[in-house]
Amino acid sequence: MENNTVANIFNAPELKKRLLFLLGALAVFRIAAAIPIPGINTDVLRQMFAAHENGILGFMNIFSGGALGRFSILALGIMPYINASIIISLVRGAHIFPALDRMHKEGEAGRRKENQITRIFTLFLAALQGSMMTFAITKVEGAGGVSAVVNPSFFFFVTTVLTLCAGTMFVMWLGEQITEKGVGNGISLIIFAGIVDRLPGAIMEVVNRVKADEMDFFMALVIFAAVIIITGLVVWLETAQRQIPVQYAKRQVGNKIYGGQTSYLPLKIDQSGVIAVIFASSVISLPLTIASFNQEAPWAQRLLEVMNASSIWYMGLFSALIIFFCYFYNSMTINPSDLADNMKKWGGFIPGIRPGEPTKNYIEWVMNRLTFCGAIAVCLISVLPDFFRAEFNVDFYFGGTALLIVVGVALDTVSQIQAHLLARNYEPLLKGSKRIKGRWFNVGQ
Repeated sequence: MENNTVANIFNAPELKKRLLFLLGALAVFRIAAAIPIPGINTDVLRQMFAAHENGILGFMNIFSGGALGRFSILALGIMPYINASIIISLVRGAHIFPALDRMHKEGEAGRRKENQITRIFTLFLAALQGSMMTFAITKVEGAGGVSAVVNPSFFFFVTTVLTLCAGTMFVMWLGEQITEKGVGNGISLIIFAGIVDRLPGAIMEVVNRVKADEMDFFMALVIFAAVIIITGLVVWLETAQRQIPVQYAKRQVGNKIYGGQTSYLPLKIDQSGVIAVIFASSVISLPLTIASFNQEAPWAQRLLEVMNASSIWYMGLFSALIIFFCYFYNSMTINPSDLADNMKKWGGFIPGIRPGEPTKNYIEWVMNRLTFCGAIAVCLISVLPDFFRAEFNVDFYFGGTALLIVVGVALDTVSQIQAHLLARNYEPLLKGSKRIKGRWFNVGQ
């Protein structure tokens, strides 16, 4: 009888330990996300978020796993860390500070120094964002002029900012621990857990609305069909690849002959995965979240009006950020010059393309085409569901952004689980199962 990976995965002791640590860490995160900051009138916040459930504020609440709606100790979440990482990467990519470039080339020691700088900058951004958010929430009022803050004193301001900063640093530390001692990318899994936690409630909301005749049954079927179709598209997008054939010439070393083989250089259509979407969401969420907590101000009203989740301006800016981060991530992770040099060094060449500079130019040309197609596909999956929700007034959030993150992180985690099994000679546990790296679509020529 063939073994199933999922059924037999806990037969690997080390992997079992890592998975249990992952589940425990995510449980701690969910518990902490449910703890509200003292001095907050949660009823007022509940009213505000209920009124803007389908807007940008509702989206940010789902993205944070409900922590923002409760204004919990983890209300800032991991966004300051993501923003800090983006800024540090942009600064390094622009070669503004040569010290960062040298640090990045120092190997593991340099990466540790860079991570330390990112942590310090994260604390600075958390303090800045926390101060702005705390000041904004003191201006929020519910029905009857009831304030969202019981006693908006200076002491409340200071303690709340410190609490939000501590929450961000805790989430950052927890994500690093998951990456080191668990399975998968800790930061992505924390975002994944926040989104997944909200999905069962959203599904039940649709079911209850159908039972109460507030939603047509056919419309509910359309919603779930859309979710399945988008999920399938995301799976295809995350696994599709362009395979560039590479031929290795025969060469003799002593009495042995090496080479003479044909291999492939796999380039994914969506090389950045969920990174571009997470980065774009993080950048666009900050000003909109601040504005949502300060809706009485004219500038906030104008910003929220223009940048409504269903507006063309929001979709255009969001799509532009996704495209930018797709190209930026690819430029940071794939160096065509290094690929061409390594191919030439080992006697490899692309059929019909001369080694050296022509190979580099060809890889760049293919990468630019793939990145553009992948970025456009990610944009469509991310923003088109907003049109559907606005057109049919659907309260159930099934947006492509959330599905991209959920499916992408799930595929990456399962792939890493399989890698752990293979690296530790647990090949029999994978017998009869399908490798997640497996469906390698060769897109175009």
